[in-house]
Amino acid sequence: MIDRKYIPINMKEPYNRNLFLKDLIAAITLFVMLVPQGMAYAMLAGLPPVMGLYASTLPLVIYALFASSRHLSVGPTAITSLLVFSGISAVGQPGTPEYVTLVILLALLVGIFQFLFGVFKLGFIVRFISPSVLSGYTSAAAIIIALSQLKNLLGIEVGNYFQVHLLLNDAVKGMMDLHWITFFIGIGSIIFLVGMKKLNPRIPAALLLILFSIVVVYRFRLDQLGVNIVGMVPSGFPSLVFPTLTLGAVQQIILPALTIALLGFMESLAIGKSIADKEKYKINPNRELKALGFANMFGSFFQILPINGSFSRSAVNHQSGGATQMVSIFTGGFILLTLLMFTSYFYYLPTAVLAAIIIVAVYKLIDLKQLKNLIKVKRVDGWSWFVTFLVTLFIGIQWGILIGAIFSFFLLLSRMFRPNIIEVGYLEKEKVFRDVKRFPQARTQDDVIILRVDSSIHFANIYYLEEKLMDFIRLKPNAKLVIIDFSGVNDMDASAFTVLEELHDRLKQENNLDIYIVGMKGPVRDTANKAGWNKRYEKKIGFFTIEQLLEHKKIDLTSVNEEELPFIYMI
Repeated sequence: MIDRKYIPINMKEPYNRNLFLKDLIAAITLFVMLVPQGMAYAMLAGLPPVMGLYASTLPLVIYALFASSRHLSVGPTAITSLLVFSGISAVGQPGTPEYVTLVILLALLVGIFQFLFGVFKLGFIVRFISPSVLSGYTSAAAIIIALSQLKNLLGIEVGNYFQVHLLLNDAVKGMMDLHWITFFIGIGSIIFLVGMKKLNPRIPAALLLILFSIVVVYRFRLDQLGVNIVGMVPSGFPSLVFPTLTLGAVQQIILPALTIALLGFMESLAIGKSIADKEKYKINPNRELKALGFANMFGSFFQILPINGSFSRSAVNHQSGGATQMVSIFTGGFILLTLLMFTSYFYYLPTAVLAAIIIVAVYKLIDLKQLKNLIKVKRVDGWSWFVTFLVTLFIGIQWGILIGAIFSFFLLLSRMFRPNIIEVGYLEKEKVFRDVKRFPQARTQDDVIILRVDSSIHFANIYYLEEKLMDFIRLKPNAKLVIIDFSGVNDMDASAFTVLEELHDRLKQENNLDIYIVGMKGPVRDTANKAGWNKRYEKKIGFFTIEQLLEHKKIDLTSVNEEELPFIYMI
């Protein structure tokens, strides 16, 4: 029997030297990524860069202890940082102690929401946000993130806006005051990062850039020439701080907290599940929620901004050979060592370099190919992407995901309200009934209407079925028989049966028109029996196929002369 104390987190086999070396190498790789990214994303959130390092220590360890994913790398991320900035800057001034206090409280609330979602197994909520909405949102948010960094990249004044037109307007006006040294540092940093990534993605380009820029700024005293630098970075482990919990503050930031909790979990689950599928193990969404909740809740007592899973760092962790969540524990230890011994070396780090790191990190989130593919495959999903993208760009990121989700939901409802109802005709060669729009050669008769319903029927769409049936009757005024194929109907509620009863009786009385329903499935038939249809309409619902009913009625579609075919739909 295996001694459980030698088994690492989320693993079934004992920990050995091989696993240790794999995890250690992956942790070193993540460490050189997380130091610059953590500081950059904290700056993006309007916080001191050191808070990004704080968020990369204890939360990583706590998440590792409770998570079900072996490869998900958590910490500060670009989208979450932008959401933090947009949510808190509306109620607090960035750079002030009050702002930092609100962000710490935000991390606590995010953790509480995620933990409660996990406890009550509400992870399914994120399924209501479609991938097209999320893609449109992240694409627009990436553009806003990049534009928001122009002030640090170019040394110009740009307001704290979240609308692309306002950011561009300020950027154009500010070009007159362009700081050329900052400009060359920023643009040069982007060129270096992109070039090194193409040359060899394994090289820690961001860390090398940080070290080189610090030396250059210090050597040539560029800070005295107007280049903005990070300045003093506090050293040591973050001090214990209890978030200031007041009703007023909670009311101000509860919506951003809920948004970050859901989107952060969705992003984390997406990348975690993707890697887990490749490695052939399962992750538990509700356990992931609780793990993220614990990490944010307990981390908030040590001055962190909200954290969640990172796409880029998780992918690097997997590619580097990381095997267990010990990678996160090792990485957190390395960041802590940096806080204890090396923060003073970041004093001369130019903010233009951090801005370049942010821009290069987020540009790949702009996914216009996804829009093209959505329009090609399903145009309605493309509209969801496009609406979310535009709202996020021009109204604000705090509204983009909400309006996009609502728009997507209304599109879903519209499809539910308008089920697929088609007229079918007989294909003699194949001996099947098919949609006459797709198969114009399918045979029909002027006095028979044969319809197929491809949806469950309920109170919200039964009147649409009634309207469509009346449209077909107007197209065939000589019709005496209506056959409705229910083989595609999986469910039907009581109100739908009532409306169909009234429709049947009215058409029989006014138009001398008979309605037959064929192919009724067992669950629908059970409901029909409870509604008394087995007594009132026994002969009208007793046929299993269209062919069976036509044979009973002695109607032969195969004998119809094609020249006498009535109305033909064109494709």
